[in-house]
Amino acid sequence: MIYRFRIILDTHEDVFRDIEIEEEATLEDFHNAIINAFGFDGNEMASFYLSDGDWNQGEEISQFDLSEGAESIRLMNETTLDSVVSESQTKLIYVYDFLSMWTFLIELGEIAEPEAGRDYPNLMFVHGQIPLEAPDKEFIAEKNEFEEDEMDSDFDIEDYDDLPFEDNWN
Repeated sequence: MIYRFRIILDTHEDVFRDIEIEEEATLEDFHNAIINAFGFDGNEMASFYLSDGDWNQGEEISQFDLSEGAESIRLMNETTLDSVVSESQTKLIYVYDFLSMWTFLIELGEIAEPEAGRDYPNLMFVHGQIPLEAPDKEFIAEKNEFEEDEMDSDFDIEDYDDLPFEDNWN
């Protein structure tokens, strides 16, 4: 089968590409299709992340194993699209160049029969110009239960240094 994806650059302007690719292709194949579709040179590291319906970042699928054996990680060249994407799991996040943080939201739009004579991956549609620099990211934390206005008014951070050692540690 063929997976048809919309890859959206996370920016204020509408910039996206529609790509179709075989279901048994690896995430490395998909990574190469994305960098070609957006005109990147491919010299920077990238990762895919599983995502839920609200675009929350989940498990990382990395381009290279940088864990130094500390833990088991999934790699792009060993992970096929059909093992991470399905009709019930349709979203991925893709980050290219961790210094610039080009971030893309990827959604499976359709699963279709392959067309005879067509080469895959296939760039189906292009919309918008990619900016010269990656869009700035707004990192907004969720409200902390210990916001200053809610802290105990008897607590004074200056008093903390005067506590004996036993009172500073659990």
